[in-house]
Order: sequence, then structure tokens, then C-alpha cells
Amino acid sequence: MTKKLLIVDDEDSIRHAVKRYFAQRGYQVDCARELEEAEALATFNRYDVVILDLSLRDHCGMEGLEILRYIRRLHPRTRMILFTAHGSPELEREAFRRGCDAFVHKPKPLPELAKIATSLLRSCA
Repeated sequence: MTKKLLIVDDEDSIRHAVKRYFAQRGYQVDCARELEEAEALATFNRYDVVILDLSLRDHCGMEGLEILRYIRRLHPRTRMILFTAHGSPELEREAFRRGCDAFVHKPKPLPELAKIATSLLRSCA
């Protein structure tokens, strides 16, 4: 069965690279570049995995935590990966408190990100 993935990142190059990589591995992939778009997609679709950036508008924003909370409330079984270049131990704790399943620091090779997603999917099967 095809797994559905949502990628939320404001950087076009990252969004497109992650989409292409996972689509080549059989995922059905949707993308969003901002909070409102991600929430709209999650309202009408259930995703198996969501990979989301912490900051969508600037380097100090935390929209990713809001999206994480929103999707976790709608779809408790969705696996959530926070993928960020601006992490700290405090943010990591807050992300897990809000329902994050994996906190991954950018840059991370796409094969490693895929291994994390696969592992999370297996753990909830």
C-alpha cells in the first residue's frame, strides 16, 4: 500500500529534493510551504508521515510546532518528523511534548531521513 507523506518547508530546494527522493521510493507526496497550507492539506488528508521544518517564515519562527500540534490532534497515528537547522535542547523537548516522533537536524542525507521515516512507520504498524 502506498504511504502518504506531507513535506512542510519554506525552502523550495529542500521541499523539491525531499519530494523527489520519497516519490521515487513509492510515497505519494504532498508539499506545503506555509502553516495555513499545511493545515488545509492535513484537514482533508490523512498522512502516514509528515516531515516539517520548524521555521517557515524566518529563522526565529516556530510555525512547525503549531503544525505539529494541529496534525497530532487531527491524526494521532501520523508519524511526525521535525527537520530543522535551528534546533536546541529546549525546542527538542517542546517538540516531543507536542507529539513529535523524531527530531532531526539539517543537513541530513536523504537516505538517513528515509530510514527514520521507515522505522517510524514500522513501529506503528
